[in-house]
Amino acid sequence: MLISYIRDRWKGAALLLFCSGIFLLVFWLERLSLRAVGYGLLLCAVFLGCVVLGDFFYYRKRQKGLLRLLERPLAELSLLPEAGSGETMLWRALVRQEWEARRRLLEEVREERKDQMDYYTMWVHQVKTPIAAMKLLLDENDAGDRTLLAELFCMEQYVGMVLSYLRLSGGGTDFVIRRLPLLPLLRKAVRKFAPLFIRKKLSCSLEETDAEALTDEKWLSFVVEQLLSNALKYTREGGIRIYMESGKFLVIEDTGIGIDPADLPRIWERGFTGENGRTVGSATGIGLSLCREICRKLSHEITIESEPGAGTRVCIRMDEAAVWPE
Repeated sequence: MLISYIRDRWKGAALLLFCSGIFLLVFWLERLSLRAVGYGLLLCAVFLGCVVLGDFFYYRKRQKGLLRLLERPLAELSLLPEAGSGETMLWRALVRQEWEARRRLLEEVREERKDQMDYYTMWVHQVKTPIAAMKLLLDENDAGDRTLLAELFCMEQYVGMVLSYLRLSGGGTDFVIRRLPLLPLLRKAVRKFAPLFIRKKLSCSLEETDAEALTDEKWLSFVVEQLLSNALKYTREGGIRIYMESGKFLVIEDTGIGIDPADLPRIWERGFTGENGRTVGSATGIGLSLCREICRKLSHEITIESEPGAGTRVCIRMDEAAVWPE
């Protein structure tokens, strides 16, 4: 703080020393005794020292107040230091003007985002109704096209992904954190994708486990279903294995085409599809980014290991240390 004060006040100190030097030079040239003005100089020095000391403490107080404001996400104008000069008053007025403009802009953005959220949420729910009706009609028809059912299932997954994306990007969540057994959640996800396993003639191995986790059932189910969907999309033969490792890690492992090493560092980026996405042609580049965002909000750690042609291994840390970090 002292260095900052000297840097801001050095011009005034330099001017004072320069003027004092001129007076001393004049006294010396005129052969005047410095003793005559010694007491005056001493008194001026004491007074000047008190003024500088008081100015320094006032400066430090204002600086600390401004530093506290910088730590706030959105500072209130009432917390700004009082104006001490005409220039400071102008700066304060400028800050007030910019703050008001920013506040109005934030309100407009929030209102616009709320309108978008309401519209797309309504759209998603409206789309779900005809999808459910078509699935019901096809289920009632014994000769129904199972391929069409599978496509409707994929459509339903994409609609659900849109809704999850909107909820997460909207800044709000409906997390309900509680302890729950993982096996029922995993079984439900496997049953949901059973028609796709049968259609693609892939095996699914779900190992028994009594593991529990502090998490949100709905959002963790979304993550598991998205990972299963990805595994099914990129697995042509073999199958998918789901198990707990060391009682802490939920592992979803497939025998699919794997991920190119050059794509691995970017698979969590929103909108990135990679080589596999360009090959398959139906990738959105949103699923994995949503999974990572959800796991981050739930304090779960998700990692992916993969080799081209050797499958992919997704690991989610589920122990309580990950949910409630110290």
